[in-house]
Amino acid sequence: MKIIPAVDIMDGECVQLVGGKPETKKSYGNPVAMAERWVSKGAEILHVVDLDAALGRGDNTEIVLDIAHSVDVPIHFGGGIRSMEKAEFLLNSDIERVILGTLAVRDYFNEFEILKELNQNFRERVIAAVDSKDGKVVVKGWQEKTELKAGGFMKKAGGLVWGFLYTDVNAEGRMEGINVESIKRVLSSAEKPLIVSGGISSEKDMGVLDNIGVWGIVLGKALYEGHIKLK
Repeated sequence: MKIIPAVDIMDGECVQLVGGKPETKKSYGNPVAMAERWVSKGAEILHVVDLDAALGRGDNTEIVLDIAHSVDVPIHFGGGIRSMEKAEFLLNSDIERVILGTLAVRDYFNEFEILKELNQNFRERVIAAVDSKDGKVVVKGWQEKTELKAGGFMKKAGGLVWGFLYTDVNAEGRMEGINVESIKRVLSSAEKPLIVSGGISSEKDMGVLDNIGVWGIVLGKALYEGHIKLK
């Protein structure tokens, strides 16, 4: 199981939020320096998110590319990638894989026109984000709920992506542990690698996820607050 540190960017800073709410922001300094720190401690992949772009309130692409050029590990990047043009630009700019949430869900209702083309041109380099709140997929920085269920979306998108990133929004940033049953249900729908994010707050949580067979986990607040030591 891969251990993937999160570098979430807002207002040019590395931050952590609770439940995706901007008013809960806590800053941890320079995003590039933090990315370099995690790599120096052994991270083999970084999960980088532009929260400003996800929320439609800004853009930190320049910082994201600075991170990609400053470390020698793959970057999984998401947040505000809402056009094929932006996805292509990033994939041509040293970003190993893009994470598509709102765009992928929107594409679901258009017979996956965009995912099909990206899969043809950038095979195995697209991750579909499945952000779930109260059992339903949410989009636009987790601010808008859809009627789409995670499992149904994943079964239809599976042939067009490298894998999935599942985030339990209800658990995100709360340091209260994971909802194992919901993760098992999602895992049963994923025929591709599944990365899990949200609520992972102890080595016990990590062991459970390793045992049920997830490909990787994203660690945020648990790392930043010292509850889990990356090394």
